[in-house]
This record gives sequence, structure tokens and C-alpha cells, in this order.
Amino acid sequence: MNPPLLDIRNLSVGFGAGAAAVQAVHDVSFAIEAGERFALVGESGSGKSVTALSILRLVADARTEGQVLWGGDNLMEKSERQMRGIRGADIAMIFQEPMTALNPLYPVGRQIVEAIELHEGAPRQEAEKRAVALLARTGIPDAARKAQSFPHQLSGGQRQRAMIAMALACKPKLLLADEPTTALDVTIRAQIVDLLRDLQEEYSLAIMLITHDLNLVRSFANRVGVMEKGRLVECGPTAALFENPQQPYTRMLIESRPRREVKPIAADAPIVLEARDVVVAFPRKLDGWRWWRHDKVAVVRRISLQLGEGETLGIVGESGSGKTTLAMAMLGLQRMSGGQVAFRGQDIAGFDRAAMRSLRSKVQVVFQDPFGSLSPRMTISQIVGEGLAFHQPGLGAAEREQSVVDALAEVGLDSSVLGRYPHEFSGGQRQRIAIARVLILKPRVLILDEPTSALDVSIQQQVLQLLARLQQKYRLSYIFISHDLAVVRAMAHRIVVLKDGEAVEAGETEELVGNPQHPYSRALFKAASLPA
Repeated sequence: MNPPLLDIRNLSVGFGAGAAAVQAVHDVSFAIEAGERFALVGESGSGKSVTALSILRLVADARTEGQVLWGGDNLMEKSERQMRGIRGADIAMIFQEPMTALNPLYPVGRQIVEAIELHEGAPRQEAEKRAVALLARTGIPDAARKAQSFPHQLSGGQRQRAMIAMALACKPKLLLADEPTTALDVTIRAQIVDLLRDLQEEYSLAIMLITHDLNLVRSFANRVGVMEKGRLVECGPTAALFENPQQPYTRMLIESRPRREVKPIAADAPIVLEARDVVVAFPRKLDGWRWWRHDKVAVVRRISLQLGEGETLGIVGESGSGKTTLAMAMLGLQRMSGGQVAFRGQDIAGFDRAAMRSLRSKVQVVFQDPFGSLSPRMTISQIVGEGLAFHQPGLGAAEREQSVVDALAEVGLDSSVLGRYPHEFSGGQRQRIAIARVLILKPRVLILDEPTSALDVSIQQQVLQLLARLQQKYRLSYIFISHDLAVVRAMAHRIVVLKDGEAVEAGETEELVGNPQHPYSRALFKAASLPA
């Protein structure tokens, strides 16, 4: 009988020493056969990613015990030079954060070409053709042009797809996929999953999927391992595990899903923020012999919408549909090519510096990635109090500190966190800190840009409940931007569907979800597989 392709035996991984010692992975054992699809699920901090990184020996300053057998050879005994030959060629990895995994100094196409040249020695022209083909296969439109784009010029979903293309470039035998569909639109997820299945069948590719998306696990994996606090608590065939989970933690994960948190708003609620025929266009170089000339491409096309006091307006659509650009225009952070944005009936284009400064405190934004939006050099006290120091410079130090403590208390954190730094917190805690930072200024409108997309399902629900409670308490108005339609459905009173910069449909949430009229809306909600 042939040995498994990958056989992990009694793997333990720890960090630090003495009182600061942390055991991230405890005595984990499992095997993956050639051509198998194995999923590792669990919440943040469960040890999923550390386990995957340990396979490739990419965990720095760690105490590692146990064996990682690759084709019978223990990778823990390989030299670093031997591991460099294995990484990318035999075992490839898709990382969770594409913006940090991709090199910001080089176009994405060049980065894929580099991987092909390094491991296969292919001619440059052949490598470039393969790079473009891979980008096209992962769902990136106009792949030849996008291959020349730098990571920051792509949307979040496009960056994730480019990284998947790079990982698949050398046809590895095992693909470690760490949340490969987290940043992808619902209609693209199915394409990516189909692509991975096709590659698996064609090259006998084994896949180890690390995810918190249980719907994806159910439809994709042959076997599932469940991790909790560094331990593998349950492992078995997918169908059996979902139908009859043995551990309470597994049952909790399976049963967790966003629950509707919407409360009715007053029929005569005043309009606090309004967009009137908003247009946003960016310059674009012309191709061919007119390369020195520019035209403009509209990414937001004559969109009008209203946001009432205490209301949540969901904005949904795929990557590049204009969701975030529209929100930034409504915040006054993106120059408009046409139209108006009004706050409490006043056109913000006519605001002087003082009025615009006041608007900044009244309309706040919570970004998608709390780790990227919180300064790693500042303590939590400094981060949360920074807005007060800017908008209310006359406030005394004691008053400012008390305001910080009060804001943190509103999001469920106590004063013990004041002197700590963002990297010391989980993703859910960082998002709570980000919410406290905007809440301290007593805003009237919060623009929530994918506020739960990076969070585990149980933490997701906690954040949604927190936002709902704060909305009820302070009559806050939310613009909720997300590609997770289940989350939008749980939070929004009304939904606007964007496609290619246009609002193709809008309506009350349950009416729109239950009976979408536009073909794109129907495709979007069908792909999301929302429960009745």
C-alpha cells in the first residue's frame, strides 16, 4: 500500500518561552491522499493556518515537534535549500491576505512569470502566455491588460484571483488553500471551486482547504478536520460529519449563521445622507498608437440613493462594481465627476474647510481589514483617542481618556486593553476597536465596508449584534457594503444592487431577496444560496 501524499504525525507548534510561551498546535495528526480534497475548519486562533504554514516550514521562531511526511520523507529534516525546491513546485500555498502576499513593486503578471521561470526554466514568452491564461482562468476579465497591473490597482477579489493563479502556475501536487474564496464574489466562488476541481482531476492534485465557509466545505471536501484551540477535535468524511457531528464545537460551527437584526424605523425618519446622480470617473491610458493620450472610464454612473435616520442601506455587487468608490464619494473622500452628495439636505460640495471637518466626524467609515486600518505603532488608547485629539483639541487628557474607556466599553472591551497594540488581538477584537474609534466622535452615519468579511461565523454574529444595538441606542444610520449577501440580509432595511457602476435594482430587503427582478440580481442571490 502506497503511503499518503502528506502524513502529519503528532505535530505540535509553540512560540515564545517561559511565562510568554504559547502552544498554538497540540499533537495534531492527519493524512492527505493523492488527489484528495481535505478541509481544515475552525475559528481564528484554532491553529489552522499555523498547521498549514508548518507543512512548508514557514513559521518563524517556532518550537516544532512531530513529523511532516511528504511522500515518506520528513520535511522537518530537509535543508532550507531543499525546501525552496519543494515550495511552489510540489506544494503551493494560497495565502489569506493577497495584499500582503503579492509584491507591491511588480505587476501581477510578472510575479506569475517569475514563479514559472524559477521552478521550470520556461522561456519568458511562454511563461507570459501561461500567466495571462491563468489569470483568465481564475475569472479576471481582460487578463492581458490586468497582467500589467500592480496589486494596488486591482480590487480585493482580483488580487485574490491573481494569487490563486500564481499558486497554480507550476502544477503542484498539493495546494494549501488558506481561505481562497474569502475575498471573492459569490458568483466567482463557484468558478474558482470548479477550477480547483478541474485542476485536481487533470493533475491528480490534492487540496488542503483552510476555511470558515462551511457551505464551501460541504460541497467541496471529501474529508473534514475540525480544529479548536490548537487541537484536532474531530475528523471524518464530510457527509457523516455534517449529518452527525460528535463534538459540541463542531455542532456550534455548523449551526452558526447570520440572524436578522433589523428593527423597524420611523416612517417619517429624516434623510441624513443622499446621493443625487453621482458620477465618478478615472483617467485611463488609451491603447495602441494613442498611448500618450487619456480618456475617462466611469466607475460610478449616475447613482441616486437616500439614507434615513436609523436605517441600514445595504450596497451589494461584485468586485469592481463601484460599491466602495460610491461610499468614498459620499464620505467626501473621492472627487466626483458629476452629481451631488447632500448631508442633512446640504450639498457637501459647498462646504468650507470647517464644515468639511465637521462632516468627517459625523460620517465615519469602518474599513474591511482592521489590521490594515489600525496603526501597529500606536496603543489602543492612542488609536481610539486620535479622532478626539483632532476634532476636539481643547479636551483635557483625563476627559479624553475617559471618553476612550467609555467607547471601548460600548463595544465590549475594558480598560485593560488601553496599553496594548493591535497585533495582540484577534480579528473580531480588532474590528471592535475599529468601531470604538469611530463611535467616540458620536457620528450620525457609519459607512461599513465589508466589516465582517474577515471574521469567523460566530464572531460575525457578535459584531452584527453589536452594530444593531448601537444603531438602536444612538439612532445611527449605516451604509453596509458587502459581497456576503447573508450578512447584508441580516442587517439591511433596504438593498441596492450595483453592476459595472450602475444601480440595477433597489428595494426592501426581504422583497428583493425573495423576488429579484433584474437578471443580475437573480444570479447574485441564486449563487449566494440564501436560506428561506
